[in-house]
Amino acid sequence: MTFKSTRNSFLIIISIIGLLHVFLGLSLGWLVLPSIAYLALLIYGSASIQSSFHAPVYCYANTVEKEITLSFDDGPNREYTPQVLSILAQYNAPATFFVIGKNIKDNESVLKQIDADGHSIGNHSYTHSFFVDFKSLQGFKNELNQTAESVFNLTGKRMKLFRPPYGVTTPNLAKAASSLDYRIIGWNIRSLDTTADSAQTISRRVQSQIKPGAIILFHDTSDKTIQILRQTLHFAQENGYKIVSLERLLALEAYE
Repeated sequence: MTFKSTRNSFLIIISIIGLLHVFLGLSLGWLVLPSIAYLALLIYGSASIQSSFHAPVYCYANTVEKEITLSFDDGPNREYTPQVLSILAQYNAPATFFVIGKNIKDNESVLKQIDADGHSIGNHSYTHSFFVDFKSLQGFKNELNQTAESVFNLTGKRMKLFRPPYGVTTPNLAKAASSLDYRIIGWNIRSLDTTADSAQTISRRVQSQIKPGAIILFHDTSDKTIQILRQTLHFAQENGYKIVSLERLLALEAYE
C-alpha cells in the first residue's frame, strides 16, 4: 500500500458515499469512518520507514549470505565518531555515516577521516529539526543541498544516499529526494541506542535480530554506542557474519 493507492481508494470511497447521499439519502456521517482510516494510514505510512509508503526505501537486502551492514546517524561528532572509526578499523568493517549538515562545521577533520578510512557518507538533512517534516518541497531540497555542498567541499564527492530524519517520510520529502536523485535508505534493525536502555540490553536486542541482509541503525553520538558497537562486531565475528558496505549489500552507488 502506497500514499497514491491509499489516496485514490479514499477518494473512491467518499465519492460513493456522496452519491449514495444524493440518490438514497445516506447520512454523510458515514464519511467519518473512511476519514479516520485514511488519517491512520497516513500516520502509519509516514512514521514507518519500512512501509515505503511515500517512496521506495531500501531497508534490507534479500539474501541468504551472512552479510550485514552498519550505519550511523547524526554525526559527525568530534568525541565519538573517531572512536567508532577506530573500532571499525580494528574489525576491518566498513560502514555508512549519514551526517547532519550543521554538525559538519568545526568537525571538518572528522568528516574527512570518515572518507579517508573508506567509509561512505550519506545525507541526513542539514538541520534535523523537530519540525523538518513540515517543510515545503523547496525546504526539503534546501536541507539536502546544504548538506550536499558541505560534504562536496570537503571530499569532492556528491552523495546519492539519504536517510530521512527520524525515519519519517512525507510527500514533499519523497519528491525532493527523487528530484535530486537520492536513494532513500532505511533499516530493519533499530538499535535504539539513544534511549535510556543499558548497553547490554541494547546489544542483546540487536544481536537477537541479526540475520542475512540486515541494515543496523546506530548513532555515533554517545559512549553507549561505542560499547554496543564493539559487542555487535564481536557477535558478528563469532557467528560467521561478514560486515560489508551498504553499497555492496544493496548493489547501489554511494556517490555520483
